[in-house]
Amino acid sequence: MLKLIVWGAGGHAREIVWLCEELNIKVVGLLDERPHMKGLTVEGLPILGTLADIKLLRDEVGIVCAGVGDPALKRRFALTTASSGFRFAPPLIHPNVRWSRRNVIGAGSMIFEGGVISEQIRIGQHVILNRSVSVSHDSVIGDYVTLGPGVCLAGNVVIEAGAYIGIGASVREKIKVGNWSVVGGGAFVKDDIPEYCMAAGVPAVVKKNL
Repeated sequence: MLKLIVWGAGGHAREIVWLCEELNIKVVGLLDERPHMKGLTVEGLPILGTLADIKLLRDEVGIVCAGVGDPALKRRFALTTASSGFRFAPPLIHPNVRWSRRNVIGAGSMIFEGGVISEQIRIGQHVILNRSVSVSHDSVIGDYVTLGPGVCLAGNVVIEAGAYIGIGASVREKIKVGNWSVVGGGAFVKDDIPEYCMAAGVPAVVKKNL
């Protein structure tokens, strides 16, 4: 049986534990950088500390770096995991996701229940597609992206690395959301969003630079 350890000990990490249960994957424990968390339990699983505390498991487990929703934190966990010689977890896709096998999904990414991911979709590493996300044909989703529950991407959309799309937002066809930008929940994106900014509203407009 595949064995995983998840970075993070909050709500999203607990949802990953549930996803792994649905996939018959064993979660050995959780990682948390805060010293006072080491030794506590979450959902019956031990918080093991950091990668330095699990060196002996390096060849036995895969590491889930997307146990948090914050794209920057996912990236930091991924870089630390790779430099420490651990391997990433494989993609985790809930059994009831509608998913074309012609799509490509990177290591450590996950798609939760209710997702519909159509044709010729490319998804990078450590991406979170929350429950009931819809992604249409020929779209590209970069590394470390987080799509909130109910997000809808039309065809030929590009979501660049590190972007965060809030709950229930929709992006029309042929639109690009730039690197490390944030789109607020419920927004409708009808024009390209530059990198490193926050946009919100219907239609979405840039509110500030990040």
